Amino acid sequence: MAKKKMGLEDLGGLVYSTNDNLENTANENEAEESLEPREQYLEAHFSNKGRGGKTVTIIKGFQGPEEDLIALGKKLKKKCGVGGSTKDGEIIIQGDDREKIMELLRKDSYNVKRVGG
Repeated sequence: MAKKKMGLEDLGGLVYSTNDNLENTANENEAEESLEPREQYLEAHFSNKGRGGKTVTIIKGFQGPEEDLIALGKKLKKKCGVGGSTKDGEIIIQGDDREKIMELLRKDSYNVKRVGG
């Protein structure tokens, strides 16, 4: 088996330099702003794969900081009266409550569409 050649992407986007005057500008404008709800295009998915047959509703496509995503997930879980989690830019709600979640998101002016079965 041949070894893979390392590239810059393998370093995680870091570039090392011996220049003492080099300034780090990588984290400068990193404060991500959340788009207005009417500018967001979310997708409501249904899944039971990899979860022992248990069904979940997954909301994908949120653009904004992690704190806003967590707050939206918490609000949806509370309104549906179920558990869930927020990770990898997705909101995972236990059960197949797509219609109820889509209705709640539309009331908050989000653009949401049903994806899959």
